[in-house]
Parts: sequence; C-alpha cells; structure tokens
Amino acid sequence: MTSDVKESFNGDSPPAPAALAAKVRTLAPSMTRSMQLVAEAVAGDPAGCAALTVTGLAERTGTSEATVVRTARLLGYPGYRDLRLALAGLAAHQESGRPPAVTADIAVDDPIADVVAKLAHDEQQTLADTAAGLDTVQLGAAVAAAATARRIDVYGVGASSLVGQDLAQKLLRIGLIAHAHMDPHLAVTNAVQLRSGDVAIAITHSGSTGDVIEPLRVAFDRGATTIAITGRPDGPVSQYADHVLTTSTARESELRPAAMSSRTSQLLVVDCLFIGVAQRTYETAAPALAASYEALAHRHTPRAR
Repeated sequence: MTSDVKESFNGDSPPAPAALAAKVRTLAPSMTRSMQLVAEAVAGDPAGCAALTVTGLAERTGTSEATVVRTARLLGYPGYRDLRLALAGLAAHQESGRPPAVTADIAVDDPIADVVAKLAHDEQQTLADTAAGLDTVQLGAAVAAAATARRIDVYGVGASSLVGQDLAQKLLRIGLIAHAHMDPHLAVTNAVQLRSGDVAIAITHSGSTGDVIEPLRVAFDRGATTIAITGRPDGPVSQYADHVLTTSTARESELRPAAMSSRTSQLLVVDCLFIGVAQRTYETAAPALAASYEALAHRHTPRAR
C-alpha cells in the first residue's frame, strides 16, 4: 500500500452491504493498482467473490492474500471474513428484483432522451453514494461549529466555488455572517483574520487544490475550526481539517467531466450542513429567513400593466 492510502478500519461498525459499492467507488481512485483489482472484483461480482476464500480471491485478481486483507480493511471491515458477509448481503440485495442500472456512458450520437435517462440515473447514484458514505458524526460536529461561529469563510475554485457561493448565500439568509471567497489572494488575506470561534470551509473535489488548501491552512493555524468537503478524504486538504465530509467520486467520461458529478455530491453535503445549522439556530434562523423572503417579495410580484 502506498503512503497516500490509510487503512480505514478503526473499530467502528463496518459499512452496511448496500454501502459497499459506494465505498468502492469513493476509495478506488486512491488505492494502489493491486488493491483496485480486488475492489473492482468484489463490486462487480459480489456473489462470486463471496464464495471465495481469501486465497481464492487473491488468485482470481492476480494479487496476494495480504492485498486482499488490506483492501477489506480500507473498505471498513475488520478482516476478509467480514467483507465476505457483506458481499453475500449485497448479492442477495441485487437478486431481489431491482432493475439493472443504466450505464452512465454517454456517446456522442446518443438520442437526447437517452442522455436525460443516463444523466438522471448517474445523478441519483452520485447522491446515493454520497449519502451512504457521509460520516454523520463528522457532519454533526461541523454543524455544531458553524451554528455558533462568529464568522464563516468558504473557499472553492472552479465548479467548487459555485457550491461555496450557494452555501454562503444560504447561511446569510438565516442571519449568519458567511462569505465565499473565489479569489485565492483574498481568501488567504481573509483567513489571516480568523481566530478561535470562527469556521473555515474548504471545498475541493480532488483534495489537492492549492488555492483552496492554502487559506484553509492559514485558518487552521489561526485557531479557526476547519472543515473540508472533498472526494479524497486522504488528500492533502485533510491534514488541515478538523472535520472531513466526504463526497462521492464518480467516474469521468469524455462528455461528462468530473465537475458535474462532484458538484451534485457537494451540493448535497452543503445542503445537509445548512439544514443542520438552521435546525440548531431555528429561533433566529426562522425570523431571518422570513425577513429575507419579505424583502424580496416585491421582486416576484407581477407588475400591473
């Protein structure tokens, strides 16, 4: 295993069988090639792999028994026996009559109706994967920090900056002081002003975007509570994050760049974060939200002719 990949099992309950495929999709890009072979095998043929011993799966994938065990642990299972049980459960779930998935590969000559169906399916899968892999303990801690923050800074570039703007706008409407910084220089100069009691949120699908990591590091050094929303929980951004919220990592295609799927999963996470904060601050959030609606109501009223 490379130094980039950390074995994830820490004594907590292993993931449910239904979450196994989502876990494979999320972690596979950060695995070594030999571990990817094991992960792809168990996700692609859970019934067949459930019938194999650790030696049998190693032989089938052309890897070693140690690689199989390490892969099981990375996926959240204490050992291979526990992974086999999950595979059996996943196989039973797949045989229960659920219709087969529509492929998300979009060809240049696909009819528009097929494009709609494929994108809709892939978006649904991305949301399901993100929900299955989201650590609600980490989410709860992030919510608690944001709900009581003096100030909240959000960092993101590219597609992630759009998600950051969405989050900041929502938080502003419930009366919190929140700002989304797209300019990396302004992000750093604002991060310098943060202190204990403030919150900094970095949004980066890759987990390695320097323009997002730098202000988060500054905020971390200044004592602010830091949160990373990323598809790579083992990426560099996590070393400066007090709380990590993991998004789904979907497969790219020529006509569907990763920015589309990452944006979908990031929006789900920031919505969960926002709703959690709104719940905790309801007594002040509800009047603030009502006031914002009232202030904008005249802009949505049809003008008399």
